[in-house]
Amino acid sequence: MNGFDLAYLAASPLLLGKKREGWRERLGHVEGIPAKSRPRVMVHAVSVGEVNALRHLVPLLVAEPIELVVTASTDTGLARARELFANQAIVLRYPVDLSRSVRRFLDAVRPDVVGLVELEVWPNFVKECERRGVPVGVINGRLSARSFRGYRRVRAVVGATFRRLAFVAAQDADYAARFEAMGVPRERIEVAGTMKWDAAALGEPGVLLPGAGELAENLGIDRGALLVVGGSTGPGEEALLHAACAEVEKKIGRRVQLLCAPRKPERFDEAAGAMAGCVRRSVTKAERPLADAIGSTVGASRFLLDTIGELRLAYSLADVVVIGRSFGDLHGSDPIEAAALGKAVVIGPRYGDFEQTVHTLRDAGGLMVVERDRLAGVIAALLGDAPQRAAMGAAARGAVVANKGASARFAAKLMGLVRGDLKAPRVRGNAGA
Repeated sequence: MNGFDLAYLAASPLLLGKKREGWRERLGHVEGIPAKSRPRVMVHAVSVGEVNALRHLVPLLVAEPIELVVTASTDTGLARARELFANQAIVLRYPVDLSRSVRRFLDAVRPDVVGLVELEVWPNFVKECERRGVPVGVINGRLSARSFRGYRRVRAVVGATFRRLAFVAAQDADYAARFEAMGVPRERIEVAGTMKWDAAALGEPGVLLPGAGELAENLGIDRGALLVVGGSTGPGEEALLHAACAEVEKKIGRRVQLLCAPRKPERFDEAAGAMAGCVRRSVTKAERPLADAIGSTVGASRFLLDTIGELRLAYSLADVVVIGRSFGDLHGSDPIEAAALGKAVVIGPRYGDFEQTVHTLRDAGGLMVVERDRLAGVIAALLGDAPQRAAMGAAARGAVVANKGASARFAAKLMGLVRGDLKAPRVRGNAGA
């Protein structure tokens, strides 16, 4: 057992605090992998957001003369990866970063090249890949100011892990500078944009996505009334939006519906409690006669999307989208998907994890950053001004179009490793380095 194993186990009370599935796979046990006939590229995405970002990259890689493995860490991320890519790639759970688990996993999977999405730089995994001569690069690289502060405190311990990376294709110049400060040589870093722009499928203004109408019908959403969608909401934000929409109704004299989609499934019941009488997507129409019966009451104007994979459909129905995890002590959620559908997008002041994306959309005129005490007023103004909503939506969609193309650049970087254009670096040092 090495120093990184001990550090990982020391953190295990936090890691084990949530209910998790697939512990045999987490410990590196992999079954049913076909024999390798071509170079094998492994792309690792942590959770649902990162997996969704691969939607444009995966077809580009599948078109190359390789075998593709897609891995994810979380239960929801793995489920989403299987849903999206099971017919195109081998989809597996990523192991915990214990040396024995990592070795067991790599023995079975035998990748020739590894691409880590955003920032999944685990020391044991990267070091074991180096020992086997498997180059590891970071695609869609993102190192937020908050994450950087944490990494910088332990740079003496993890710096060698960053130096082992064959390349970092960062989303923007700020992230690139932080990777360099962590030890990645400057010549191995480039700014290549974010593939989340590519993964966001564009919508046509005024045209519902397939399935959105059915979602509205199932929930009982009135398509003739205004709808605010709170996407990826965090603690306290459902109550904030509930109160804001009630205030908006008084301001504009029209019914305002609210649909909230919490970011974390474990918060579904808490979110439902914040919107008393809300209609839950997970409850069938036959099981909720009361909600159907009360018609136009406040209860039937509040809806909870307590399912996975339908947020984009909800955005398609929205008149205004409010991006969650941005009004409390968290660090924002991704606004790109709503922007790609041409929606007027509002976000709170805490968006540090998506700073560059927010600034790009804001500067284009497609997004507004709003303090919580101004939220009701801004929503009221937007709901009362259809031309402004349309102008914001067009600007947001235009910004998405203008920033597409990163997936092709990342595919080229990974294929460069496959062809040997880029070599895996060798870092010498003690076991802890």
